[in-house]
Amino acid sequence: MSARGITALLTALLASAPVAAQTIAITNVRILSMGRAGEVARGTVVIRDGRIAAVGAEIAIPADARLIDGKGGVVTPGFVLADGRMGLMDVSQVPLSVDRAQHNPALSAAFDVSQGLNPDSVVIPVARLGGITRAILAPDYDDKGDRDLQFAGQAAVVDLGQRPDMVMRPRVAMILELGENGAERAGGARGAALAELRATLADVRDYARRRAAYERGQTRDYRLSRVDLEALVPVVEGRMPIVVTVDRASDILEVLALAREERLKIILDGAAEGWRVADRIAQANVPVILDARLDLPNSFEQLGARNDNAARLFAAGVTITIKDGEGGSYRARELRYDTGHAVAHGLPYVAALAAITINPAKMFGIDDRVGSLDIGKDADVVLWSGDPLEPLSQPGAIFVRGIEQSLTTRQTELRDRYLAKQPLGRAGAP
Repeated sequence: MSARGITALLTALLASAPVAAQTIAITNVRILSMGRAGEVARGTVVIRDGRIAAVGAEIAIPADARLIDGKGGVVTPGFVLADGRMGLMDVSQVPLSVDRAQHNPALSAAFDVSQGLNPDSVVIPVARLGGITRAILAPDYDDKGDRDLQFAGQAAVVDLGQRPDMVMRPRVAMILELGENGAERAGGARGAALAELRATLADVRDYARRRAAYERGQTRDYRLSRVDLEALVPVVEGRMPIVVTVDRASDILEVLALAREERLKIILDGAAEGWRVADRIAQANVPVILDARLDLPNSFEQLGARNDNAARLFAAGVTITIKDGEGGSYRARELRYDTGHAVAHGLPYVAALAAITINPAKMFGIDDRVGSLDIGKDADVVLWSGDPLEPLSQPGAIFVRGIEQSLTTRQTELRDRYLAKQPLGRAGAP
């Protein structure tokens, strides 16, 4: 690259970098706080030192505040994406750019995605432009060589302010897939996967009680390596939830029974047929992460998928979180569209907004920091031109921890480049 090109690149990077936190007052807006302030028809949100300082209709604006006139728009908390991938992959067809999965047979539960993130991923600004300011990044099973892997690994919470220290909290959940894929990895049957899981949990409990004996080589052989056993100790002690991917109603009931017997803290992921056993899920007080647009039988375990799954689960009393149905990476910005789809199929509006803000924050233990516009919380704030679940609405300002973020992405740069008038080449193309 020429010296001029390097200078231009550095200038662009500096121009797009977020400025330091300051005191900001966003006025003349409808506020959907998802917190104690509830909905404010016309009010003000004050941000100071990276945190929410005030929310309400009659707010004294600090003399040193930078004023942003919301012009009747809508302010919401930043969205929290469950089951994300941004920062873990850039080009899926380039293996060396993918850190969401691994296929080392000696490593399973101990795989920690927080240690391989790319905060400069071009996917992150795109997701942020969809209102997403935090994400739970979850590991996945590799497409090859993972038949012996029981667990995908451990998830992490990150902020999308796009800085080197984007990890907010590592190791927030263990990721496990059962159902059809889990059965295949266990030897071809669901019963084998469940038996293997019970045996593993027994190993972990035995290891936790007899660490000293393990060091002396005086324990029985365990199915997993030491690092995997250590990673699972918080799970068997109920301090770390397991996110279990299942779809079929009967599989859901088996997982609920397993959690009750083993005293595990679980979160269901997928639950395409969750509506069929919604009352049982509610009785078990188990939350669900779901794809609100899944309505086709992509497999035998999803034969009962339907558009109103979210609405039916909510009506039964289940805490739900809506995830991006396209894998949590390249099209994560569509999270709000998927949520609007759930509203169109019966989910109450406020419940839908909770499903992408305060609910995922509570599920993963970060509701003390984000998920609502409450005084003292991190100022993850988005100013929208209109209803945030309406595709035509656009963000006018995005703040992560009180720092205003650029609204420029790789896509907008390409759009502007190719919309600009260009001299025609010899073939008549720009």
